[in-house]
Amino acid sequence: MPLVVASEPIPLETDADGVVRVRKTRVTLDTIVYAFCEGATAEEIVQQYPSLRLGDVYAVIAYYLQRQTEVDSYLREREHFAADVKRENESRFDPQGVRDRLLARRIQRG
Repeated sequence: MPLVVASEPIPLETDADGVVRVRKTRVTLDTIVYAFCEGATAEEIVQQYPSLRLGDVYAVIAYYLQRQTEVDSYLREREHFAADVKRENESRFDPQGVRDRLLARRIQRG
């Protein structure tokens, strides 16, 4: 019987906020790419994120390697967005002394 070669869809989807995630999980494309670039194998990534399937991680890594320029651009946009959100939050909520304020609240509540 001859082997049937079929192409599988890339297991990625974009959520309502524009974040690319592995289908049927909450794991982002960012997470897999950063782990891979830091030297993690697909098996190690699945161990760290058990909701992932090994085949899906390999497919996402292959997608990244074939479209590295586009994915890197997407990741830079996400980093800029995260930095903007952090700046906005820090301007609204002073991060200095957060630990002390939280401990004081705990003591007040007894």
